[in-house]
Amino acid sequence: MKAVLNGEIVAESNDTVAVKGYDYFLIADARTDLPEKTPRTPKDLECPHGVQFYDVVIGAERHERNAWIYERPQPAISAVADRVGFWKDVKVG
Repeated sequence: MKAVLNGEIVAESNDTVAVKGYDYFLIADARTDLPEKTPRTPKDLECPHGVQFYDVVIGAERHERNAWIYERPQPAISAVADRVGFWKDVKVG
């Protein structure tokens, strides 16, 4: 499975998990040169799983909050530990 943004592969793996309608890639299978950590919003701070969003930056184009990880996933979503999810502009398939 691939996660693609503007023709650039941002993650690729045969080991993904689907949870609540999103596919999660191992962090090790995602490019580390593109994401930039975003400040947490008050809503982010309410998340019991410790969500951290990232902007995905390709060239001069910033795609705000298009990737996220859960730093402390609770048992209901423990399968996403050490994984990254993508949405908005990122096409996964």
